[in-house]
Amino acid sequence: MTTVAVIDYGMGNLRSVCKAIERVAPAARVHLATCAADIERADRIVFPGQGAIGGCIAALERSGMGDALRASLATKPYLGICLGLQALYESSDEGGGSACLGLLPGRVRRFNAGGDLKVPHMGWNQVYQTRPHPLWRGIAPETRFYFVHSYYAETTDAGLVVGATEYGVRFTSAAARANIFAVQFHPEKSQQAGLKLLANFVAWDGSV
Repeated sequence: MTTVAVIDYGMGNLRSVCKAIERVAPAARVHLATCAADIERADRIVFPGQGAIGGCIAALERSGMGDALRASLATKPYLGICLGLQALYESSDEGGGSACLGLLPGRVRRFNAGGDLKVPHMGWNQVYQTRPHPLWRGIAPETRFYFVHSYYAETTDAGLVVGATEYGVRFTSAAARANIFAVQFHPEKSQQAGLKLLANFVAWDGSV
């Protein structure tokens, strides 16, 4: 039985993510991770979230999950959702500037509101698949997913981008490297396409 740890750092409603994974993978054991041991004994890691990146990183370090997460990211299949994507980059402009995990090159910037551009970016938008990946299997190349965010990832390595979306700027809506796959949108809120992505993740061995 595969075990899936959904990281709980004290922000946001994580139950919808757990229930969505349980729906597509009823044989998996899905649990909330609140300490390092929960991450260490899991087969795969899901890092969802909403909230402020600075508070998120601080909460991970206080709980001891920060080091366990960094170690797991070296080998275990990882799915980042929303804040779980942004946390992978070097820094974020949020809160006057916050350090992130530094696992992907680039920084997280805020959308510039104005004209017809409303912030946060909220609702359905297309994700253009920029290169193949096992988690895209069975998902059409320009499928619409559900977004809720005010900040976006600006990568400095285009080779790590597997999905892009237009909202005032063209931003990274999906990034991947080795056993890591992360998205800015919310698959748990994205109906059948989102459920398919979650099912692909549970079946994924972390290779590309």
